[in-house]
Amino acid sequence: MYDYIIVGGGSAGSVMANRLSARSSNKVLLCEAGQDTPPGKEPPEIADSYSGTAYFDPRFHWTELKVHTQVVSHNNPHESRPPLRKYEQARVLGGGSSINGQMANRGAPTDYEEWQSRGAAGWGWNDVLPYFKKVERDLDFDGPFHGKDGRIPVRRIPREHWTGHAKAVGKAFEEKGFKFLPDQNGEFVDGYFPVTHSNADERRVSAAMGYLDTETRKRSNLTISTDTQVKSLTFEGTRCVGVTAMVGGKEQEFRGREIILSSGAIHSPAHLMRAGIGPVGQLADLGIPVISALPGVGQRLMDHPSIALSSFIRRGARLTEHTRRHIHLGLRYSSGLPGIPKGDMFVAVVSKSAWHAVGEQIASLLTFINKTYSETGQVKLTSRDWRSEPLVEFNLLSDKRDLDRLMSGFKLMAAVQMTDALRRVTDVPFPASYTDKVREIGVVSTRNKWLTRAVATLLDGPSALRRYMIDNFVVEGFTFDQVMTDDEALEAFVRKATIGVWHASCTCRMGRDDDPMAVVDTQGRVRGTQGLRVVDASVFPVVPCANTNFPTLMTAEKISDAILAAH
Repeated sequence: MYDYIIVGGGSAGSVMANRLSARSSNKVLLCEAGQDTPPGKEPPEIADSYSGTAYFDPRFHWTELKVHTQVVSHNNPHESRPPLRKYEQARVLGGGSSINGQMANRGAPTDYEEWQSRGAAGWGWNDVLPYFKKVERDLDFDGPFHGKDGRIPVRRIPREHWTGHAKAVGKAFEEKGFKFLPDQNGEFVDGYFPVTHSNADERRVSAAMGYLDTETRKRSNLTISTDTQVKSLTFEGTRCVGVTAMVGGKEQEFRGREIILSSGAIHSPAHLMRAGIGPVGQLADLGIPVISALPGVGQRLMDHPSIALSSFIRRGARLTEHTRRHIHLGLRYSSGLPGIPKGDMFVAVVSKSAWHAVGEQIASLLTFINKTYSETGQVKLTSRDWRSEPLVEFNLLSDKRDLDRLMSGFKLMAAVQMTDALRRVTDVPFPASYTDKVREIGVVSTRNKWLTRAVATLLDGPSALRRYMIDNFVVEGFTFDQVMTDDEALEAFVRKATIGVWHASCTCRMGRDDDPMAVVDTQGRVRGTQGLRVVDASVFPVVPCANTNFPTLMTAEKISDAILAAH
């Protein structure tokens, strides 16, 4: 019997396990389907400051999870369905923070004012800022926006250590009128800056590393059970009283006073629906008895739509020995569309696109919609079987404002790419797609290592050969000249190539009691049930203008405080 059973050992679960077990009277069980990352024995791919090794390693993924990124037409059965794409959802202690790009940002103050207006009372900017500060230990800055005592270190790559490519992009940004901001997490204004990342001494610091360290693991009241996949929630009436899990392949039952789902915006709603909590029609179609009729479960899935303009990096402008971090700077800018808050667009300047030899030669200007309005995605069960992955439809460009801004953003980055500063250090710009072929080459393997070395040698050869290889073996369907001279081609490219940036959120939203689409209250408690909470990115009322890891950590800190205060 436990006081708290936490389902999912990702960013939120790691925080909850640490904070709830800090009170010795609480007996806490943390269940994680993936493998452990023991202190001092973390897999080297995860500890690596460069995120591409862990991110492409299937040992740390839900390997069967696939998603639709674009709008699926349910009204025209003759229209071809968009292809299913593999989705790199983490399955390892620390969750996304163990494989992600380590970007440590928070979003705009207006995001959290919108959270409040959508029914998340007590979640305005002034309410959440103390918890952002509680998460972090900023190694560079002090002051009212920064924490100095948190469990996750935050730092920036100093400008003198930027790659030649990153320096050239910074100069190009200045030519386009953007000012330099030394601190991304200071005042939320437009400009370019060294990106903040959760990293210290050239090593990743995941939520598991920061919150489930050696001292925390010594607590006798905390049990961390990895290789433990929860298959179902146990209910007595409308009260959740436990879970059934496969532990090392063997079924076990655990009882708890309170069950906390921290399985992410795809798997948390799937757990709820399998238990009978969700849209009545969907549950009835699968013969699942209804415990709580909540039409918002699995609905309004969000992410940040993104598009990439890539180019070949000339020798001398690639990564140096100073750091293995591959994203040194970013740009925040405003599209200027009526009614849209400032800072609605973001560009990550990627100076290395993959772990292998060709990846070291390819840079990208990755533009994504910071403030997205596409919120018609959904997570839907296809089976009652706990082993079946749900149907996931992101519908990334369902709002035309997102399509229009990606198109204009691509044009802006093309103008940046064509500045003299960037043309001196790059060659052969091309519109990039994250295709199945790119994914296949991205898998860490000996074959891909040697294959990409051979291709990289050719790319470093004569310019004509490089252009031929990129045009014939890298570019898929659209050339740079084509999308820059034909808006129809640009729109077709954006619709085909847009992907999310692995910021799935909002499928179990916080909201008011009178909001029929609200799934949880402001403390993560699931409506119509007792003893059950959701604490992860799925409770966001709307995805913030940020990479979602730090907002998730903040959310877990804030709700764990509320739980402890109530008991």
